[in-house]
Amino acid sequence: MSSNGRSGSGRPSAVPPRLGLIGGSGLYRMAGIASAVWTTVDTPWGAPSDDLLLGELEGRQVAFLPRHGRGHRLAPDEINYRANIAALKAVGCEEILAISAVGSFREDVSPGTFVMIDQYVDRTLRTPRSFFGQGIVGHVGFGRPTCERLAGSVAASLAALALPYRPTGTMLVIEGPQFSTAAESQIHRAQGMDVVGMTGLPEARLAREAELCYQNVAMVTDFDAWADSHVDVAEVVRILGDNAAHAQALVREVARRTSPRGGPCSHGCDHALDTAIITPPDAWPVETRSRLATVAPRIFGEG
Repeated sequence: MSSNGRSGSGRPSAVPPRLGLIGGSGLYRMAGIASAVWTTVDTPWGAPSDDLLLGELEGRQVAFLPRHGRGHRLAPDEINYRANIAALKAVGCEEILAISAVGSFREDVSPGTFVMIDQYVDRTLRTPRSFFGQGIVGHVGFGRPTCERLAGSVAASLAALALPYRPTGTMLVIEGPQFSTAAESQIHRAQGMDVVGMTGLPEARLAREAELCYQNVAMVTDFDAWADSHVDVAEVVRILGDNAAHAQALVREVARRTSPRGGPCSHGCDHALDTAIITPPDAWPVETRSRLATVAPRIFGEG
């Protein structure tokens, strides 16, 4: 695989399973990756947000993808979430650490805090939001959306770096790109949401459908519209810059602390489709099965 080549299927057998890294607002590049090569990856769902940066970080093979593209070219509703997850799967990722920028609904979760998201509430309208359809129906369990095993490594990394963080949190995902009104923000705050973002879904759902371990770490940039101070984009950008260095340190620490799984995920992420497929195999359309085999070869691969 090279920066001039294209890949649409699995990783070379000589490369260990990779740690996938998705950078959100403010995190468009990843410093410190050795032998780094920006690599174009095609998928049956189209092109991802950008090329993938492949290389080695703290002894771990990684693949970095800027969610909005370098230069922040894509709005939340313009991101090809299916292609992003499919591309990371194609280059051999078995787990994903995703970084997002969010607003806070809680006084005690102030700007600069990192929140490990373990639940989501979906208020988006965007479609498509699943790899399934077109002849093969799958209903994938999502009651516990993130990987507890990977979460343990992330929490240990945040603690080791002495970064302010919360080990759990519920992310409200709104359509964007507009921020909430004050009335909306007050309602969501009263409903018990912790933070609000625009990109956590369908990304996390798609990672589960692709049988990938996934953990989102949200960087708080503001108090959203419920607070007396309104959301100021200039201030958000400034805090994003401050958070970016901490986020890069976190990514390096997670890469250092983790290693290829070497076996089944204790949380069951790698077998998420075991009881999810409703359509019987003899009814699977050939083209749909072939497309799904790129993200779920264990189920849909030939033989």
